[in-house]
Amino acid sequence: MIAATQGAAPDAAPANDSVDALHALILRQLDEDQAQETISIPLAGKSSIADHMVIASGRSTRHVSAIAEKLAQRIKQEAGRSVRVEGLPNADWVLLDAGDVIVHLFRPEVRSFYNLERMWSFGDAPPVATAN
Repeated sequence: MIAATQGAAPDAAPANDSVDALHALILRQLDEDQAQETISIPLAGKSSIADHMVIASGRSTRHVSAIAEKLAQRIKQEAGRSVRVEGLPNADWVLLDAGDVIVHLFRPEVRSFYNLERMWSFGDAPPVATAN
């Protein structure tokens, strides 16, 4: 099962509920598609680009591509959001921009080279690992 990040405060705006639902949908789909080493980095209050950054690996370019295509389709279908996808032809590193949640999918070698986890980790909050 997927480890959850802390939920929104009870008095949080409804928009936060949709962000949390989108984040949960993405983590659930990555788990179903057997993405490896999935982590979530909370960005709310630290960056204006998104509220969450999710990083995961696929076993091969074919696996990364399949995960990305299915995830984009699922987000559009269930959350009603269009997703911008970059890097799909090569599928070494695919970026999915769903607005409030950004997803990076890598082949393991490419992920270790760029090491986004270290670059985006803030001293006060380590990335939240999920169980796959």
